[in-house]
Amino acid sequence: MPHSFGYRARTRYMFSRNFREHGPLHLSTYLKTYKVGDIVDIKGNGAIQKGLPHKFYHGKTGVVYNVTKSAVGVIVHKRVGNRYLEKRINIRIEHVHHSKCRDDFLRRVKENAAKAKAARAAGEKVCLKRLPAQPREARFVSTHNNEPTTITAIPYDTLI
Repeated sequence: MPHSFGYRARTRYMFSRNFREHGPLHLSTYLKTYKVGDIVDIKGNGAIQKGLPHKFYHGKTGVVYNVTKSAVGVIVHKRVGNRYLEKRINIRIEHVHHSKCRDDFLRRVKENAAKAKAARAAGEKVCLKRLPAQPREARFVSTHNNEPTTITAIPYDTLI
């Protein structure tokens, strides 16, 4: 049998709905506001065939550049050979979600601003950079009422 190379070929699990999440979509999907410049994740919803993105863009993240009544235009960078092309795709809002990739960054910006303001008021310097996990501090283990035990391998013994 020859392979089929249709628009939705090999998407049996990609566009299937999750367990106990079948049926009509929640209305909150349609009540979300998208603005130009928002970062969105593309996730095709198999229940809505209209405006479904190509399987390549499933799971990709892009930036909204156009907003219409029932769809958004998204800029996605696609790797073709040794370069990245800017692809502009139009997707219905059922297939996009606000991305959480910047939530941690924005939270850190607010925390750093608060720390810097408090440090300025106190007249001291504060380091706002992220630091990798440091080694644990040194400690002493007392042997008083805590005899060390020696762990060794069991000697080889034949069972014949």
